Amino acid sequence: MTRLGAVILAAGQSTRLGEHKPLARVGGRTLLEHAAELFRTVGAHTILAVAGHRAPETLGEARRLGIRAVVNEDYAGGMFTSAAAGLRELDTRREGLDAVFVLPVDIPLVRPQTLRLLLTRFALAPAAVLHPVFHKRLESGQVRLASGRGHPPLIKARHCAEVAAWTGPGGLSGALQDLEARHGAADVPCADRNIHFDVDTQADLAEARQRFERRGIPTPEEAEALLDLHQAGPRGLAHGRGVARAALCLAAALNARGAGLDLELVESAALLHDIAKGSPRHEATGAALLDSQGYGPVARIVAAHRDIPPEAVDGLTERELVYFADKLVRGSDLVDVPARFQDKLDLFQGDAEATSAIRSRLKNALAMQRRIETEAGGMGLARLLDKIAAE
Repeated sequence: MTRLGAVILAAGQSTRLGEHKPLARVGGRTLLEHAAELFRTVGAHTILAVAGHRAPETLGEARRLGIRAVVNEDYAGGMFTSAAAGLRELDTRREGLDAVFVLPVDIPLVRPQTLRLLLTRFALAPAAVLHPVFHKRLESGQVRLASGRGHPPLIKARHCAEVAAWTGPGGLSGALQDLEARHGAADVPCADRNIHFDVDTQADLAEARQRFERRGIPTPEEAEALLDLHQAGPRGLAHGRGVARAALCLAAALNARGAGLDLELVESAALLHDIAKGSPRHEATGAALLDSQGYGPVARIVAAHRDIPPEAVDGLTERELVYFADKLVRGSDLVDVPARFQDKLDLFQGDAEATSAIRSRLKNALAMQRRIETEAGGMGLARLLDKIAAE
């Protein structure tokens, strides 16, 4: 198991924010607490905060959190002076560390799963430095880098002294580029837009609070990145997008009548409903995978997308719409519900037990269709899906 250290850079002057960043609060926790808990979640052995501006306050918060701290007297010289001070303070050999994360305190919402991906890659093939990268997939199927390398880099412990000793241009980025040129580096794809999100202004802090409240729901871009990470392939992505288009059409019609459905939750859950396709009981496997990554609201929808009996429905929610939309899409194409189930009936025509179960699910899906049409004001399914048909 990788013995891990972490350096949290918390020495800046917070000029643009107008309050001391390490103590700014998101979701009832200070930014320093968010960073410390992130590293605790992945089992960090040593967590070190680097204080500077308003050092006594930062040191007090570090004591409250039970983490180590050091003061960078040269903090006005820029962020790299704090990174160097923190890396020098960690005696990686004496503490037996294998690798060290470096994270500015104003990047507070990195997902634990991103760190786990970096650590898994490090354990398989240690590199001098590993960088998380967030990719977006275009409608054409091509992948492009969203915003380059993000935070936090993971540095092999034996190179930390080299990074701290850097005197060239570019600060931490320059030091890591030099390290890469001499010893190599690797980019690790993740499904986490927060690796690029820093809190510099009050508007950023307000956005951080919103993102924290919705941390259980990946954005559609993150959902597609998750599909890539779990090797859904072009067909899986195309099917997810088809189901998402259908589900969003239905949700928009119901919202026009006051349903109050969460469209981002609908879209992301639809994209991810088959993330474990090919596994036994893929809906339960997919739900467990997503739940383990903190996506509980999406996991509950994914768990139910195979079948929902009418008696299990009190009111139409995002869960029911994703379930039903899946019954309208073959591959990436719209079909009617009986046609979608006919494929399965043909496949299992010699198996009486299987065909009976398929007909039961068909009956449930048709009942859901009637329920949706009724709650959409009597609008038929064809009209509800007009927007897709016109594409």
